[in-house]
Amino acid sequence: MPAPDYPADVRARLDADAREVIARYPGARSALLPLLHLVQSEEGHVTRTGIRFCAEHLGLTTAEVTAVASFYTMYRRVPSGDYQVGVCTNTLCAVLGGDAIFAELQEHLGVGNGGTTEDGKITLEHIECNAACDFAPVVMVNWEFFDNQTPDSAKRLVDDLKAGRPVAPTRGARLCTYKETARVLAGFPDPRPEAVREGGSAGPASLAGLRLAKGEGGGSADHVVAPRPGRYPQDEAAPGHPSSHDAPLTTSAADPAHPSPPGAARGADPRPARPSGPAAEEGE
Repeated sequence: MPAPDYPADVRARLDADAREVIARYPGARSALLPLLHLVQSEEGHVTRTGIRFCAEHLGLTTAEVTAVASFYTMYRRVPSGDYQVGVCTNTLCAVLGGDAIFAELQEHLGVGNGGTTEDGKITLEHIECNAACDFAPVVMVNWEFFDNQTPDSAKRLVDDLKAGRPVAPTRGARLCTYKETARVLAGFPDPRPEAVREGGSAGPASLAGLRLAKGEGGGSADHVVAPRPGRYPQDEAAPGHPSSHDAPLTTSAADPAHPSPPGAARGADPRPARPSGPAAEEGE
């Protein structure tokens, strides 16, 4: 059965938007990713109708569009909530409480990973690193940051979202719905004026190394990694090295328990030379 089409007024509006998106690229098929965001902004997920729409505009098969839509996790293939709540469970966030936050939110909301609450407000999922490790553990709602979360603060957050109470991200612009976010990702102007002047930034932990490298804050680049005197043979050979245990080594010095064969040159193959000539061929 062919996919149904959009209502006439919706189709006319999406056609105009699609032409604007495609015009940005030298080749039409390069516009597939933003077009998928465009159709997602209409229905909240990528439907069969949306896939056919993209295929028709780009001269692709529906199989080709489906292959891309099913590859990237940013495209939803089933109805999702107004707010995509993602809990980072990568290493640092996990050990600082991300796993506990995710477990408690599943119980609190009564959904599993990728599940949506009955009222259609929230979809919960665990997500990979958001490059905000110095704010761990991090929760994201429609790609806006909520930093330094705890199980209790995360539960208050989702309760506020379900109740329709105002919610402000830790940094960046105000929160918008998933459909609104998808339209921005399609490349259309962000309706939030504050989004132009506000945004995420690196936190103190990420910036500490930069300050030290610049000699700020009473430190210097020489103190970023302290030497470990006496631990390695080369410590005396590179007394001024900021990380003397990382100075170049010969194989035997690098691993005293497994030294190189006597007389082996650095970089040489330590295996015995393979014989050549008629005698060697006869022995094979």
